[in-house]
Amino acid sequence: MAATGGSVGVSGSSWPKWSVAVVVGVPVAVGVGYWYWKHRSPLPGQGDKAEILAEKPKLSSLASANQEISLDTGGVDSSSAMKEEVVQTPLQQALSHKDAGNKLFKANKFIEAIEHYNSAIEICPTDKTQDLATFFQNRAATYEQLRLYEKVKEDCSRALELNPRYVKALQRRAKACEVTKDLQQSLEDVTSACILEGFQNQTTLLTADRVLKGLGRKHAKEAMAKRTPIMPSKHFIKTYFSSFVEDPITKNLADEKESESAEADVRGVARAKQAFTLQNYDDIIPACTEELKFDNSSHKDEALVLRATFHLLLGDHASAFKDFEKVIDNENADIKKLRVNALIKRASLHMQLEDPEKSLQDFDRAANMDDNNSDVYHHRGQVLLLMEKVDEAISDFNKAVSINPNFPIAYVQKCYTDYRHAFTTRDMEKMQEVMRAFQSAIERFPKCSECYTLFAQVLSDQQEYEKADKYFKKAIEVDPENATVFVHRGLLHLQWNGDVPKAIELISQALELDKKCEFGYETLGTIEVQRGNLRRAVELFDKAIPLSKTELEMSHLFSLRDAAVAQATVADRMGIPLANIGLP
Repeated sequence: MAATGGSVGVSGSSWPKWSVAVVVGVPVAVGVGYWYWKHRSPLPGQGDKAEILAEKPKLSSLASANQEISLDTGGVDSSSAMKEEVVQTPLQQALSHKDAGNKLFKANKFIEAIEHYNSAIEICPTDKTQDLATFFQNRAATYEQLRLYEKVKEDCSRALELNPRYVKALQRRAKACEVTKDLQQSLEDVTSACILEGFQNQTTLLTADRVLKGLGRKHAKEAMAKRTPIMPSKHFIKTYFSSFVEDPITKNLADEKESESAEADVRGVARAKQAFTLQNYDDIIPACTEELKFDNSSHKDEALVLRATFHLLLGDHASAFKDFEKVIDNENADIKKLRVNALIKRASLHMQLEDPEKSLQDFDRAANMDDNNSDVYHHRGQVLLLMEKVDEAISDFNKAVSINPNFPIAYVQKCYTDYRHAFTTRDMEKMQEVMRAFQSAIERFPKCSECYTLFAQVLSDQQEYEKADKYFKKAIEVDPENATVFVHRGLLHLQWNGDVPKAIELISQALELDKKCEFGYETLGTIEVQRGNLRRAVELFDKAIPLSKTELEMSHLFSLRDAAVAQATVADRMGIPLANIGLP
């Protein structure tokens, strides 16, 4: 869990995270989770009425006598002209039909309303484009009540051909496209509406959020089916394993390396352990597979757990589950430590895949099997913290530290969880106590970069930016290869003084250190969106996406990418400079 590169933030933006990519100028707020966690058709005639009647549509629940009707009433009021019984111009006749249609709409008489809108469209002079657009949009609103969504899209498209910046038509077509699963068109329409409204309409923003999530999930599912597993960086793997102090395989690797160094030809698990020590991580799964082919091998359970762990790191979840299960179901008392380790790692995998119930079940089994294993309580504490079960998380971190007082990552995570609790309860006395505990952690574990990083995040949360920067710099001194610290420090400079060049410099350094730092690509891509460099942002998101290990992570990144692509597409179509998109 130390591989999170940080902790779940206490404060943050109330916007959904995609909107950082859509709403330009909103400060970036990044919290870190568990483990690096259009159609044209002829004008309708009498056949349309027959078609509507034949379908016997159910009326939409959107329509009621008291609702706010999304109809346009623009144009000349025709009522006075009708009273005087003077000869009306074609436009006046069209407006009269529109007014009649609006009244029928409000009375929930949608079929009759459509007949009047049909007449308005047929009579209206073709050079009166704004009025024609209104008639098409109003008829679309009526089709929407009848749930005839293809007709809604057709009429909105007609309205937009006549008035390309017609926000109501964009919003209505976006909703119809969402219902019919044309999410790409829906996104472009709702993005156009957001831009034209200056990102001030909460309802439109919520629609955009919903569409982006749906499109992100769709793209992620397609991408995961074709995904090629990628081994994380060496530093990431090192950090991941450092979060386990009771790992029975890696615990004594230093001693085993010395005994095996004289062997010219090591095989199986011995070869896998040697590859681990030499950081030849790509050789570990083949070496473990080799061990499993040996007859009468006494190291098969070790091979299964180690191979499962690297399947997990690669994002090959099915293979990881299969190997973990074989060990967990083996009730041989001699491999209890291996079974507990497998349960902890499988529990973390369940949490990554959004199944907290199964995650906690595995943690409970592990605790019942070995209640004196600090890894169980440390990792379960992080899951409970993500679930906002702060009191239970505090209890687990206390247990982890009491079992192993010299486990620095568990100790500082306990400090952070105590801070979360003090912050939530507004306990200022406890807050001061926690700040002293962070200082104590740094004194006790001066070589643990996590101590400096989490304390810096707390100081940043307290808006003590200068002090926070000092501790981020100390974390870099202790662990100069930790790319995530550079990213966090870059975010600090954005939050502190809006220093975009400094933030970009620091995050670029992170990506030089670790070309597989998904967090760095995502954050830099988000900043480039803010700067109006949407195509550059898309390039960065495209680098982050293959590094995702779960469909959830990938869905989020696709949402950011899709938002940037939609903005660029709409800006080109509208002739708006990219830098001009966003909040005033």
